[in-house]
This record gives sequence, structure tokens and C-alpha cells, in this order.
Amino acid sequence: MNKLIEINNLTVGYENKPNVLKDVSLTIYENDFLGIIGPNGGGKTTLLKSILGLLKTQPGAISFYDKAQKVSAMNIGYLPQINHIDKKFPISVSDVIQSGLTPPGKFLRHYTEKDKQKVRSVAERLGVEHLLWHSIGELSGGQLQRVLLGRAIVDNPKLIILDEPSTYVDKLFETNFYKILGDINKEIAIVLVSHDVGTIISLVKNIACVNQSLHYHSGSNISQEWLNNAYDSCPIEILGHGALPHRVLLQHDDRVQKEPHHHDHDDAVKCDEK
Repeated sequence: MNKLIEINNLTVGYENKPNVLKDVSLTIYENDFLGIIGPNGGGKTTLLKSILGLLKTQPGAISFYDKAQKVSAMNIGYLPQINHIDKKFPISVSDVIQSGLTPPGKFLRHYTEKDKQKVRSVAERLGVEHLLWHSIGELSGGQLQRVLLGRAIVDNPKLIILDEPSTYVDKLFETNFYKILGDINKEIAIVLVSHDVGTIISLVKNIACVNQSLHYHSGSNISQEWLNNAYDSCPIEILGHGALPHRVLLQHDDRVQKEPHHHDHDDAVKCDEK
């Protein structure tokens, strides 16, 4: 399995908090679906910003690969938390998705007919083609999430990063949204950050817990012991609700990253809700 991103001994801090991340190492592979969990303030968003090049690493290294060859940069799509979006900004759905085709650092671009066709194709795939000329202020939370996902994938990235995508979205839409992600993952690697441990372990192929340091688990059958160790002083219960299946917990602990595990989500064992 070829790697896309390799992070080695990454340390990131701020003036008032020097070690938000400390000595973090992680490899993200082609076609990976990596779930990132961890307590509030543990460094999840800081890790995402570092991968996206929005923060200077100090020290540590982040390397990118294409077909097993090291490259200087990578096309990465990003879906931010929905509460960071100003819905009052006068911009159409079409313009939002189209903005995913604009190179970083540029504010204007002449869009070709081919670009516009890409936007229409993505909108159809995500079920928002009828909203293309609506203002984003007219959208529900679920519709806006689909539009932002369209912006993230319209330029055919190697990887998309999603930061708490279910924020302010109802459970019915959330289930449908995750089904869309499963389809996209057939073509694009995904990194998904979520506080909802019970849901995330039913979706992803591999898991990392970020709590200043990073604990990696190949596969998604995590044990309560592993979770407690990863969260350290913030032990939590593993639960799953709704249409997504629960997971049967296996008693093992694995802090060393291994080759990623790829599973069929239909193999998850269902149980009655309690």
C-alpha cells in the first residue's frame, strides 16, 4: 500500500501553549479512511492545520508522496466545521463549489466551460444540482455540508480532510452523508475528525487518537483499554446509536502504527441498543 503523507516527530505549539502536539508520527495511505478522535484541546485541529500547511512545524517533518515518489506538495481538499461558515455572505452554491478549483493564494480565476461542467457533475453526485443558483444563506445545515464537500472534491484531490462534519446536522442527514463518504473513499483517501467515537468506529478503516501525543490503531476494532490509554485522564465509553452498527470490542492494545487495515463495514456486529 503506497503512502500519501508521512509525519515524523512533529511538535507544534503556540506562545501560550508550547506543546499542543508533541513528537507525533503518522502515515496516511492511499484509499485510507482514517478516523481521528481525542479530547477537546488534545490537538486534533492543530494536526489538521499542520497537514494543510497552515501552521509551521517545530520541529518535525511532513512529507507528501505520489505513486511512491516524494513530492513537494499535494492536492488536499478540506471541509471545515460548518459553524465557521458565514451563511450571510452573498455567494451562490455554484460559486462555493467552483471556488475549490481556485489555486491557493489566488482570489480570481477565469473559469472555463470544463470547470463549470465539473461543478455540475459534482453537484449532481451530491444531490444539490437543483440548488446551484441558490444563496448559501437559503440552505439547511445538511445541504450546506454537501456543498462544502463538493468544494472539497471538485478538483480531484488525493486526500480530503473533514473536521467534525456532523456538527449541527440532524441524524438522518448524518447517516446519508457518511454513505456518500463511503462512496467517495473508493477514489479518494479521507481523514475524518469527530468527537463521536461510537459512530466513527463503524465507518473508518483505521483510527488515531490525538491527545498531545498520537496513538494509532490499525483497523477499527478498538478495545476499551486502548481507548482509555489513548485518552489518558479522560476515560470514555464506546457506544454507537441509530442506524449505524455497534462494534464488538476486542481486548488488545496497539500503539505502534502498522500497515493499515481495510475492512468491509458490513462485517460489523450489530447489537440491541441499551
